[in-house]
Amino acid sequence: MFRVPVRSFSTAARQTLKIGLIPADGIGKEVIPAARAAIIALGSDIPKPEFIDLVAGWECFTRTGVALPEDTVQILKDECDCALFGSVSSPSRKVVGYSSPIVALRKKLDLYANIRPVVSVAPEAGQKPSVDLIVVRENTECLYVKEETLTSGANGKEARATRLITEHASRRIGQMAFELANSRPRKHLTIIHKSNVLSITDGLFRETVRAVPSLPGIDGKYDGVTIAEQLVDSAVYRLFREPEIFDVMVAPNLYGDILSDAAAALVGSLGLIPSINAGDNFVMGEPVHGSAPDIEGKGIANPLASIRSAALMLRHLGYTKGADRLDIAVDQVIREAKFLTPDLKGTSTTSEVLEAVLRKL
Repeated sequence: MFRVPVRSFSTAARQTLKIGLIPADGIGKEVIPAARAAIIALGSDIPKPEFIDLVAGWECFTRTGVALPEDTVQILKDECDCALFGSVSSPSRKVVGYSSPIVALRKKLDLYANIRPVVSVAPEAGQKPSVDLIVVRENTECLYVKEETLTSGANGKEARATRLITEHASRRIGQMAFELANSRPRKHLTIIHKSNVLSITDGLFRETVRAVPSLPGIDGKYDGVTIAEQLVDSAVYRLFREPEIFDVMVAPNLYGDILSDAAAALVGSLGLIPSINAGDNFVMGEPVHGSAPDIEGKGIANPLASIRSAALMLRHLGYTKGADRLDIAVDQVIREAKFLTPDLKGTSTTSEVLEAVLRKL
């Protein structure tokens, strides 16, 4: 886990911390309230939290015809210091007028970096975890620009998608990744690509990230960072065979999405993996798990990823003490294994796990 802010936001004069809450769909409505309760429990370690409830998601779309209301975006921009997003139930089929609200939020708020730590909990406090890596995912382009066409040709329907990779986006995600790698003990960065096949798009990503240490103004700042590369298919294989070789991984949008979800298997469950969507002026926590419609409303959703996402959000803002308290409390609950949800082979409910965390706090 990274222990220092990646961007230094101004926090000194802040008396209150205004946090937008967007539970959205499915179990997001169960785990975001848990994160809220954990934040409140931090007391004076952070400015007094004030929460603003906001709407977005598939359910919002079915009610109103809009998945991401403009009011939600404007309130985040004008009134909130940060935000927490739950999960979204985007349909797997095309629905006229619908577009993923989380993808849109990342673009509208210019949250260009999705930072996903994957860290196992060691058997004893103070021991080195067997898995300790961070996936840094470019958040605004690649195939997620959602420019697709469907035409008819001599052999039937033909679907095409635009894959956008720009020097600008690759450079700034590269700088974010180098900052993270430079802040960690190993100082090791792996660039993920498939430029042996996609020589132009992935080639540009690879070359731009590799060139970050030579940018004007860097002045040797990243000289201590070791740079490695992995083809994305090889990276998946090695991730499961020898996860200890990875420290910080940086990847285009699609590869980063797949790699970080796959890496969750190394630590037991998607219900443990947090993330933040970060830009230069705003940060939004988001548990990596989806809306999990199969367990929605049953009260057994794992709240730990959302609490860890709150910790990442607070750390990014500079509130390290509060963030550490949340991480330590979650680690203690996992280590003791008395209160775990079914995804971790436990029998506890969402509220029981939350109460266990709050007792540790």
